[in-house]
Amino acid sequence: MCPGKQASESDASPPVAAGARLEKMRRRVRLSRLALFTAIAAGPVALGVAVMSGPTTVAAAPSDKTAVVRGAAAAADPGGYAQVFVDAWLRSSADDANSAQARLAQSLAPDVDLPDPVAGARPKPAAVTAVRSAQRGDGEWAVTVAAQYADGRLRYFVVPVTADASGFSFAVTGVPGVVAGPARAAVGKSPYGVSVPSDGDLSLAVGEFFGVYLTGAGEVDRYLAPGVKLSPVSPAPYTAVAVQRVSGTAQDGGAR
Repeated sequence: MCPGKQASESDASPPVAAGARLEKMRRRVRLSRLALFTAIAAGPVALGVAVMSGPTTVAAAPSDKTAVVRGAAAAADPGGYAQVFVDAWLRSSADDANSAQARLAQSLAPDVDLPDPVAGARPKPAAVTAVRSAQRGDGEWAVTVAAQYADGRLRYFVVPVTADASGFSFAVTGVPGVVAGPARAAVGKSPYGVSVPSDGDLSLAVGEFFGVYLTGAGEVDRYLAPGVKLSPVSPAPYTAVAVQRVSGTAQDGGAR
């Protein structure tokens, strides 16, 4: 090959290579623009799909623990209701159905008769207190009420009460019946069986503490353990306090 032809071919090679590289760059630019337009177009499409599909429902994972739910009527305690009724019922009489106490008793127990007047009957009770509530069935209760009289006598009545499904509404369904009072429970022996000397440090500290706590004279914090917060009784109910006896266990009974 002649030198002139070789020179002509070598001079033409650089423009061809540059053109090929330029074409590759143009293709990359076109592909990048196509990817960008695709992403922009996918935005509204994705939004439309999300709107058309509606809200996603998330199901709660089942719990291994079994929930125990008590009925409202089972959790209700009609003791206070029965107490108010018995107090009004004992103070009323069938001869005076328009008295305030009679009207109250009838509002609490519309189907229960008022007590008949009896010559020489006991006086009106000084206090009435509900002492026990026992559930007999679904919404059925038996409430024991104690009536205390001014002369110290004490009588017990059992009152049938019904509660609705909500447990917020009650009604007395029968006349109170006289029953025996609850038996007195045996009391365990107190662990504080050792008498503490009245002139010992423990007795003196106890006396000073209650003197400050119940009279408001002085600072109660000095008698408390670190971190314990206790405010004196206010207003102070007493002007002076005297400790008559202090008892302790066998371990601290000899403390001085």
